[in-house]
Amino acid sequence: MNRNRGSKFSGAWRFLTIARVMIKYGMADITARVFRKTPKADDASSDTPAATLRIPSPVRIRQALEDLGPSFIKLGQLMSTRADVFPPAYIDEFRKLQDSVPPFPFRQARRVVEAELKRPLQEVFADFEPDPQGAASVAQVHKARLYSGEQVAVKIIRPGIDRIIQKDIRLMYYFAGKLEKWFEVARLLGAVNLVQEFERTIFRELDMYIEAGSIEKFGSLFEDSEEIRIPRVNWDYTTRAVLVMEFIDGCKMDNVAAIRAYGIDPRNIALIGLRSFSRQLMEFGFFHADPHPANTIVMPDGRVSLVDFGITGYIDEELMRQIANLFLGYAEHDYDLVMEALESAGLFGDGVVDLDAFRRDLMEISEPFYGRTLQSVSVRDVYDQIIALVLTYRIRMPRNLLLLLKTFIQAEALGKILNSDANILEVTRPYAEKLVQQGYDTHKLFKTIGRETRTLGQYARRMPRYVNDILRQAASGQYQLEFRHRGFENFDQKIERGINRLTVGAVISASTIAASLILNSSQRVLEFKLPFFGGAVVSITSVLGITGYLIATLLGIWLIISIFRSGRL
Repeated sequence: MNRNRGSKFSGAWRFLTIARVMIKYGMADITARVFRKTPKADDASSDTPAATLRIPSPVRIRQALEDLGPSFIKLGQLMSTRADVFPPAYIDEFRKLQDSVPPFPFRQARRVVEAELKRPLQEVFADFEPDPQGAASVAQVHKARLYSGEQVAVKIIRPGIDRIIQKDIRLMYYFAGKLEKWFEVARLLGAVNLVQEFERTIFRELDMYIEAGSIEKFGSLFEDSEEIRIPRVNWDYTTRAVLVMEFIDGCKMDNVAAIRAYGIDPRNIALIGLRSFSRQLMEFGFFHADPHPANTIVMPDGRVSLVDFGITGYIDEELMRQIANLFLGYAEHDYDLVMEALESAGLFGDGVVDLDAFRRDLMEISEPFYGRTLQSVSVRDVYDQIIALVLTYRIRMPRNLLLLLKTFIQAEALGKILNSDANILEVTRPYAEKLVQQGYDTHKLFKTIGRETRTLGQYARRMPRYVNDILRQAASGQYQLEFRHRGFENFDQKIERGINRLTVGAVISASTIAASLILNSSQRVLEFKLPFFGGAVVSITSVLGITGYLIATLLGIWLIISIFRSGRL
């Protein structure tokens, strides 16, 4: 009971902390709407210094996220990838949230490692540097040496960060719901959906087994590369909260002076980076989505090493092919191919976009950038204009595509730092052509047909079970089966009309037969003379026979006329 009371008190205190920070950075109006229905007139400035209010809104929001700690910094980093939602000024500020958290003390790092490895630090490591190599929002990295002499990097999750994030996510949902209730812009941006996306991604970064698996996968993919080095994972000392891997000696990719001191041309490093990214994108379908300078190391022998695999992206084979077509379309000025690739990737939804207008606008912003190098063109400018188109035409881009565009911008920034004169389209073109050509390869086609056939066979085998489940659940009342017939609106009238015609036909037949039998009978009943017919003798049986013939004839004529009038002989 005391623990629950303490947890509630902690949550309430955190709630008030968030409110205080929002007021501090000039968001008192938002805070007031969260706490009560009607804000006061002076809420916007009552507790906010005038100097703070003069700071642009994007800066104040970024500063507020920094003050709120690791959870909100990670949320800001996620928002920096959502250029389809936030204006460029906000995206610029959110990008500044990279690695802006101070490190936690060595005693806490030691406690986490010893608890995870279940032994004293000195039993595992011959050397362990107390000062971290780098600190981020959810973890920090220390350099160490094993007793085998191997230099390793030890990545340690911040102690208690998972509990903090869980509490913060609950508060994020609360605030997001209130914001959507009171502010139209929050509904348009999808504040609750943004928190849901954050919740899906953040806990993956807190699991070192997942990152270790990504490192292993990259290591196998680049196993044949002489340009890229992926560190090895030491699985003996890796746990959910501690990752131990090979330490890569070198300099950050943006340290041009150190690269030159190695005797390496920085422009070659830029080309290695572009080729590596092209392979990830159009050969592997698995890419390192955070290649900023601290995560990209240039080794003294000229190789480039990727580290910190906390953020990665996946694209399936079909999307890889569409991206390849997109690159080829741009390289060849073929906007029909570009539009086909975008449409196949599902960007245009259910035909709500004016494709001709979009094509014209896309061509207008793209043509001026052709044939220019990294130094004379800004991928960021192209990106901003494309995002402006996305917002204009209300296109909702998949998260991995946005992550891909963000990675392009980071790659371009590194290329400019390294003074690269490379052309991105020309570097990526061979990989795009190879991928597209593979789609027409006979072996590949048969493999695809075989896969689809197996899938169809699986559906066929499962169909009886699915039907049985549906009928069983319907019988138990879980489902209701409703049949709707069309074209049967006047069916009863048509049936009645048909039966009536059959009845009339039967009466005609019966009358005809009865009349024939009576007239041909030798029996005469009630004979009488007809004076006006020359005294002819007629029996009542003859009269009945003639009457039957008359009735049958009249009904037959009526039936024939009605059939002809209906047009259905």
